[in-house]
Amino acid sequence: MRPFVLSLGDPAGIGPEVAAKAWEARKTRNLPPFFAIGDVGSVRKVWDGPIAGVESPDQARAAFDTHFPVWQVADAITSVPGAPTLDGAYCALRALELGVGLARACDVSGLVTAPVSKQQLYEIGFTQPGQTEFIAERCGVSATNAIMMLAGPTMRVVPITVHVPFRNVPDMLTIDLIKARAHATAKGISRNFGIDRPRLALAGLNPHAGEGGTIGREEIDILIPAVQQLCDEDIDIIGPVSPDALFSPHMRATYDAALCLYHDQALIPLKALHFDEGVNMTLGLPIIRTSPDHGTAFPIAGRNLASPGAMIAAIQMAAQCAAIRETADLGCAA
Repeated sequence: MRPFVLSLGDPAGIGPEVAAKAWEARKTRNLPPFFAIGDVGSVRKVWDGPIAGVESPDQARAAFDTHFPVWQVADAITSVPGAPTLDGAYCALRALELGVGLARACDVSGLVTAPVSKQQLYEIGFTQPGQTEFIAERCGVSATNAIMMLAGPTMRVVPITVHVPFRNVPDMLTIDLIKARAHATAKGISRNFGIDRPRLALAGLNPHAGEGGTIGREEIDILIPAVQQLCDEDIDIIGPVSPDALFSPHMRATYDAALCLYHDQALIPLKALHFDEGVNMTLGLPIIRTSPDHGTAFPIAGRNLASPGAMIAAIQMAAQCAAIRETADLGCAA
C-alpha cells in the first residue's frame, strides 16, 4: 500500500502538533506510513522529535520508521501557534492542493486533512464553503454528491443539510434531497467499509417525529414518503425515528448510519460520545479523504494540550478503507 498524505492545515492551529503526535504513536497504534505536507517550521515550533524533509512519497516511506516525514510546500513562513495569518492560510491551501493532486494521481493511498481556518481562507479569496467542497471540485464531483459522514467507534452520522441557519432547514428538506443523500450514503458505506447492504435510519425533524402531524407535518409530507420510495428502490432504511431515541445504545445497534436533518442533530451525539475519536469522512469521492472531527483549536495551539486521538482515528480509517477498496479491486481513485 502506498503511504498516506496528511495536509497540516493552518500552521497556527493544532494540526502540526496532532500530526507529529500521531507519528509518535505509529507503532503502538499500528499506523500505516504517512507524511505531512505544509510548513516544517510549524511542526518544529510545537514538537522536538526527529523530522525528515522529503519531496516525494517514496522518500517519505523510506524515512517513516525513524523520522516524521514533512514535505515543505511553500517558502518558510513565520507562524506563531494560536495566531493565524494570511501567509498561514496560503500555506494551508497549497498543502491541500498538493494533497488532492497526489491522491488523484494515485501517488498516495489517501488524503487526511488537518483543520483549517475558514475565516483566513476567505480573506485570501477561497470561495468554497470548506475543504470538503474544495476537494470535491478538484476531483470533478458535484458538491451535492460529496457527502460528509462523521464516524466514531459506535456510530456513523450523515447530516443532510450542513452549514446553514437552522431556520432554513425545514424549507430545504425535500424528498429528492433525502433520497439522494441516502443513495450516496449507502453506496459510500458499501464501497469504503465493505458492507454489502448498509442499514440506514432517518431521524425525524420534530419532537417525537411529529406525533402524527400534531407537532409539525414535515414527517408526513416529506420524510415518510422519502423512506417509502427508498425502500421501493431497495435501500434498507427505517424512519423517521424520533431524534431523542435514535442515538440510544439499543437503537445504534440497528443501523450502520443515521441520516440526520441538520448539522447539530448529527454532530452533538457524535461529539458527546466520541469527541477524541471522531472522524470526518467524505463519501462520493474517487479518492479516500478523512479528517479529524475537530477544528484548529487556536486557544490551545502550542501548549502541548491537543489530543491526537481523532487524527490517529482518521489515519486508521483511511487505511481501513484503502484496504477494503484494494481487496474489492476497485483500484486507485476508481
